[in-house]
Amino acid sequence: MNNSKSPGLAGFGALKNTTCHTEKKISVFFSIIFMTVGILSNSLAIVILLKAYQRFRQKSKASFLLLASGLVVTDLFGHLINGAIAVFVYASDKDWIRFNQSNILCSVFGICMVFFGLCPLFLGSVMAVERCIGVTKPIFHSTKMTSRHVKMMLTMVCLFAVLIALLPVLRFRAYQIQASRTWCFYKTEHVEDWEDRFYLLLFSCLGFLALAISFLCNAVTGITLLRVKFKSQQRQGRSHHFEMIIQLLAIMCVSCICWSPFLVTMARIGINEGGSKETCETILFALRMATWNQILDPWVYILLRKAVLKNLYKITSGCCGMQVINLHMWELSSIKNSLKVAAISESPGSSKQINLQPLTSVGQ
Repeated sequence: MNNSKSPGLAGFGALKNTTCHTEKKISVFFSIIFMTVGILSNSLAIVILLKAYQRFRQKSKASFLLLASGLVVTDLFGHLINGAIAVFVYASDKDWIRFNQSNILCSVFGICMVFFGLCPLFLGSVMAVERCIGVTKPIFHSTKMTSRHVKMMLTMVCLFAVLIALLPVLRFRAYQIQASRTWCFYKTEHVEDWEDRFYLLLFSCLGFLALAISFLCNAVTGITLLRVKFKSQQRQGRSHHFEMIIQLLAIMCVSCICWSPFLVTMARIGINEGGSKETCETILFALRMATWNQILDPWVYILLRKAVLKNLYKITSGCCGMQVINLHMWELSSIKNSLKVAAISESPGSSKQINLQPLTSVGQ
């Protein structure tokens, strides 16, 4: 076969001698199950977020819901596209020579793997930044963080992820079929060229950077909310803030647990010059761990909602026989009230000039 006509097939000689094998029936079964569960979970989360967006038209929560919807939609398409290609590869007995002679399918698969891997991490960090601004600078958030700006941020994040995914193609570097012959990604075997290492390190660094931004912003947001609560000792309508920060913390924990093995593995392959010590089984396990992120993300919005948390609190308090949290805090969820209280708390000497009692009487 002429390699000049099919550059993507140059690595098939190494794939024939690989010791990484997967059981076809088990692999197909798990691929179909993961894809089905992911699609159903993300679809349910989209319905919940759309209903919440229709119920809360205020700017403060609307921007968060738009970003969350973008994250869930990205996960949904990730399951649809990547899952469909993976099932097709398994169903074709992983015979890439037969259906990928021009390397188009492998390139599309690799681009989708990179895009749907980085984009949710980027969106998670943008959501954390948005919540940090909404809590620490509520006036700026209410006036500048409009739906149009949020949609622009979503577009920019997606375009940046697309650019990263297209870099190898633009540089005429074909995505490589991995040792298990079930997926395509950057070159991970016998990595000696600096450009191949650069792509692996870029992917890992961007992923770790997104996780670090999420951690820092969520920490600032949580500390700010606790300081305001303990300082004012008022029943301020901040339940929506606590609800969203709980969801963000859950997303961050899920992303860290699921993505850290894969990011660390890719970084180690990129750093080790002249060959990697990572086995095919290790890489495949890390990839499957990362896949769980797209399955668990929607359940954060399905389970960690205010209504579910209230019922969980009632069950817990009934079992423990004690009251730990004031439920009235969950009832005062007016976005307008929260912004007013936040603005008053930031102004010096406002507690002496303005009576807060009328604010606390604002209901849903």
